[in-house]
Amino acid sequence: MSAPLPSSAPSTAPSAALPEGSLRYVQGFRQPGVALALARQLAEAVEPGRRYRFMEFCGGHTHALARHGVLGLLPASIRMVHGPGCPVCVLPVGRIDQAIALARRPEVILASHGDTLRVPASGPLSLLQARALGADARVVYAIDDALDLARAHPGREVVFLAIGFETTTPPTAVAVQRAAAEGLRNFSVLCNHVLTPAAMQAILGDPEPVPLDGLVGPAHVSTLIGTRPYAALARAHRLPVVVAGFEPLDLLQAILMLVRQVNGGRAEVENQFTRAVREEGNPRAQALVDAVFELREDFAWRGLGRIPHSALGLRPAFADFDAERRFALSDPQVPDHPQCRCGPILQGRCEPTDCRLFATVCTPDHPLGACMVSSEGACAAVFRHGRSRRPPPASPAPSS
Repeated sequence: MSAPLPSSAPSTAPSAALPEGSLRYVQGFRQPGVALALARQLAEAVEPGRRYRFMEFCGGHTHALARHGVLGLLPASIRMVHGPGCPVCVLPVGRIDQAIALARRPEVILASHGDTLRVPASGPLSLLQARALGADARVVYAIDDALDLARAHPGREVVFLAIGFETTTPPTAVAVQRAAAEGLRNFSVLCNHVLTPAAMQAILGDPEPVPLDGLVGPAHVSTLIGTRPYAALARAHRLPVVVAGFEPLDLLQAILMLVRQVNGGRAEVENQFTRAVREEGNPRAQALVDAVFELREDFAWRGLGRIPHSALGLRPAFADFDAERRFALSDPQVPDHPQCRCGPILQGRCEPTDCRLFATVCTPDHPLGACMVSSEGACAAVFRHGRSRRPPPASPAPSS
């Protein structure tokens, strides 16, 4: 008997409609009874003696798994592995050093989101610490706030430190177009937008890849790019991909779909998050992004090195709004803190608790690594919610 799920559940998974109007409330996707029923289905679906390793690419999924107690409902044979889907975490030290150098220039106001200001760079010095020393680094809630700063301070150069995966690229594109239309010449973007499929390929195509049985595809990213870009990965690496929403029932259902694919020897792309994600994604947003951005030849990622065609830069038509060109910035290669294991954690090669700095000298109040800073970072998830993705050890054999 299948567990009842919200009426937006895909036809490829067990589902039955909830009472009319229930989708208006997030509680419809957090029903304990349905979660327990799905957990029972998972326990029945896993094959005896088989181990399942699934990577949740998205940092939002990492926190949802821990915060809602989903990990505690999974059979011991299922291990969830964190991936590099935290935009603050994958920003390399050298790019933060660029931003700090800009913020220290007397003519510059550097604007970005709050988490980014707390990430340690070389020194170690963060943008927040640089601000305490006189740099003009400001927290904004949206790129529109940076445009307002440029309008309010015509004698200053306002630089927006843009980060994020595909999800955050349309707002940046709109802001650049708006600045061009207004002739707002004191506004520019330090662009660090990165691309999900390229990072997935880097993880799966590593000469010594992390052993995986499937991927939980990101939710917000997929609303923009759709599910098609994952098909080539699934074929090439014989690995199932299930795009999932962020709620507990979403994740439990997606993991069940992955288990069933593995058991059936299938490697397909399935969409659990049908209420928000379409196969083709959002063509209008894609066209907007394509009008403003172009692929970079390569880009440096924390923990993953330089990945070909993995990031976006502004097209030549918008060169006047490109901070790297305007300020002739170099792209320095700066190593991480020698004791921080953020890089291997982003690769799925170790757990936050494997780092000897974790919860000792590295905490959310005093982070030494980006994975402890970000609201999507794996170290922050384990620290705040006290849960590990590591399955319990096998029981010792009884003595004879």
